[in-house]
Amino acid sequence: MNAPLDPRTPVIVGVAQRSQRPDDPGDALEAVALMQAATEAAADDAGAPDLLSSLDTVAVVYGAWRYSDPGRLIADAVGSPEATTLLSYHGGNTPQSYVNAMASRIREGQIDTAVIVGAETIWSRRRARRAGIDRPATEQVDVEPTERFQSDVSMSTEFEKSRGLEQPINFYPVFESAIRAANGETHDEHRRRVAKLWAGFNAVAADNPNAWTRTPMDAAAIMSPDHGNRMVGYPYTKAMNSNWDLDQGAALIMCSASAAEAAGVARDRWVFPHAGTDAHDTYSVSNRRDLHSSPAIAEAGRRLFELAGVGADDLAHVDVYSCFPSAVQISATELGLGLDRQLTQTGGLTFAGGPLNNYVTHSIAAMVDTLREDAGAMGLVTANGGYITKHALGLYSTNPPAQGFRHDDVQDAVDAVPSTELDADYTGDVTIEAYTVMHGHDGPEKLLAAVRTPAQARTWATSAEPALMEHAMETELVGRAGSIDAEGTVVLDD
Repeated sequence: MNAPLDPRTPVIVGVAQRSQRPDDPGDALEAVALMQAATEAAADDAGAPDLLSSLDTVAVVYGAWRYSDPGRLIADAVGSPEATTLLSYHGGNTPQSYVNAMASRIREGQIDTAVIVGAETIWSRRRARRAGIDRPATEQVDVEPTERFQSDVSMSTEFEKSRGLEQPINFYPVFESAIRAANGETHDEHRRRVAKLWAGFNAVAADNPNAWTRTPMDAAAIMSPDHGNRMVGYPYTKAMNSNWDLDQGAALIMCSASAAEAAGVARDRWVFPHAGTDAHDTYSVSNRRDLHSSPAIAEAGRRLFELAGVGADDLAHVDVYSCFPSAVQISATELGLGLDRQLTQTGGLTFAGGPLNNYVTHSIAAMVDTLREDAGAMGLVTANGGYITKHALGLYSTNPPAQGFRHDDVQDAVDAVPSTELDADYTGDVTIEAYTVMHGHDGPEKLLAAVRTPAQARTWATSAEPALMEHAMETELVGRAGSIDAEGTVVLDD
C-alpha cells in the first residue's frame, strides 16, 4: 500500500520524445506543431489525456523559430486557453531550470499542472529551402508570453568575438586543451582517451530509438579526421561536436500529487524530482578562474547532494550534459563521477541529437523512462548553457523525497570564488594557457589561444601561421612563452 503523500508534492507523470525525417521535407510539421504533438504524447504516456484540458502552465524552451508566444498556441490547441505561458531565453540549462522552478511552484501551491516543451525543425527547414519548397509557418507577432523565464545575458564579449571566439565550437576545444595540460597527457594519449569516452556515448545512442544518429562508431573512427568526419576545432572532429541539424521535440508533464491522483495517473508512471540547484560561472569566459574546471558545477553539485541526502556513489543512473567532451569531463570531475561509468541516458548531443536549448527535455524524458524500469533508483541530470556557463542539476526517483522537493540557488557561494581579470589592451610577453586550431573544409585556418600576462591577467591571441598551427597539433603549447601585438597575433619564443 502506497504511503500517504503531501498533496503538494511535485511529480513528473508523462514524458514524450518525437522526431521526424520525412522523405518530402514539405510534409514535416512546423516546430510548434511538433511541440503540440510531444505534449499530447506526454499526456498519453501518463495515461491521462484529460490532463491537457487542465494545464495551468505551458513553459516553452526557446528555439530557432519566430513565434513570440508558442505556449499560447499550444495551450489553445490542447484545450487550456487560460493557461499561463512561459518562454525562456537561450540556454541549454533551461529544461532542468524549468523543472526546478515548476517543482517549487507546485510545492508552494502556485500551480498544479504544467508542461515543459520544446522542439526544433532545423533539418526539414534546411532541406525544404534547398528543394525550393515553400513551407508556411504559423505567424505570431505582438503576442507576449505571460512570463519570460530567467534573463537574457550575453555569453561572450565583443572583445572575445573580435579575437575569433564567437561560438561553442571555438570555446569548448580550448577547454579541452586545458584539461589535457592539467592531466599531464600527451596529445596522442588525450585524443585516444576522449575518443573512447565519446565511443561510449555513441554506443548508448545506437541502442536509443529516440536518437537522431544511431550509426555505430568506435573510438578510432571518432578520432580520425576522414570519411566525412573532418577536424573542426582541434582536437575535435565533427563526431565530437554537438549536432543540431535535426527535427526533434520533447515534453514533460509535471503536476502536484493531488492533481495526479485526481487525473487517475497510475503510480507506476510517477517520477519525483527530489532536489534541484542552479548556478552560473562567470558569464565571460575571459574572467574564469581557469579553463579546466567549474566552481558553479562543484558548488551546485555539493548542495544538490546535501539537499537530497545522497552522494555520487548513490547514483544508479546519470545523464551529464554532453555538447562536447570537455563539458562532460569538467562536470563529471566536479561531481565526483568517474569517466569510466555510463554518463548518458540518450547518447549525447552528437549522436542522440542537440536541439539547441531543448536537449535536456529529452534527457529528463529518457531518465524518467529509465527510472520507471528501475524503481527506487536515483538518477542525476545535469544541464549546461553557454560555454560551461549556466548550470542546473536535478535528482529524480520513483520513490518520493522524504523531505519533499528542495531547491537552492547557490550563486552567492560561486561568486565568492576568485576570478581572473581580462586585459583586452595588453601587448607584450605572454604564456599560453589553452588553445585550439580551427579548421575549415580545406584544413587548418586559425589558432585561437587564451594567454596569461606576467600579471596573470588573461587575454586572447590568434595566429594564421601554417607552421605554428601544425606545431600546435603535434606538440604541447600550454605553458609556452611568446608575445602578442595589438591585433592579438601571437609569436612563440624560440
